[in-house]
Amino acid sequence: MTGASSGIGRAIALALGEAGADVAVNYSSAEKPAQETVSRLEAMGRKAFAFKADVAHETQVAEMFRCAREEFGSLDILVNNAGLQQDAAFHDMTVAQWQRVIDVNLTGQFLCAREAIREFRRRGPAPEISRATGKILCISSVHEVIPWAGHANYAASKGGVMLLMKSIAQEYAAERIRVMGLAPGAVRTPINRAAWESPEAYQALLKLIPYKRIGEPDDLGRAAVWLLSDEADYLTGSTLFLDGGMTLYPGFESGG
Repeated sequence: MTGASSGIGRAIALALGEAGADVAVNYSSAEKPAQETVSRLEAMGRKAFAFKADVAHETQVAEMFRCAREEFGSLDILVNNAGLQQDAAFHDMTVAQWQRVIDVNLTGQFLCAREAIREFRRRGPAPEISRATGKILCISSVHEVIPWAGHANYAASKGGVMLLMKSIAQEYAAERIRVMGLAPGAVRTPINRAAWESPEAYQALLKLIPYKRIGEPDDLGRAAVWLLSDEADYLTGSTLFLDGGMTLYPGFESGG
């Protein structure tokens, strides 16, 4: 599970732990929050360990997967969650800002998915564990379909995640490898604190959400568990938008 030390990643890791999964907790910088996630998983009786890796670096990703195989024997699920923003007006955006977001948000998902698929194919079906040979959940965003001025690098990366996910799903469906997307809208996490912390900001945010509440990390955790379970075995190549209706063009809710 990449980017599992806080926010949406931690919520999904804990929800998977509650559902019975052992979890490798990836983090990029802060070890303490990652170890807190591990401790909470171990308190549930799950096996867990933290591993520091920048998902944009091929050698670090390969070592992370090697350690996961050594710890767990194999792996059955990848949650591709690691991501970041480096926002700027497009005419001011630097190549470094563009490249870093693409490297982490898109190339990171490619590198991790490639390692996971190699392992799924090496191990083959494990019907005692799941009907699928392996499962990959790509955490995307409503901005895989909604343009976002001032965030061109982020929106481009998420649009790329969507077609990466669909292409992998198409390529490996016959091998019973399921690949799916989960696209949150506004969720109460530290990365977007300014959008929900004050009453004024929260009311402005609700204008974009027809359901009139912000999402919570646990909303994503519950959805991820279902998508990755055999209850959703016939689902592959699709993105579930968990956004309170943000993709319903709320500006037209009164007729435009």
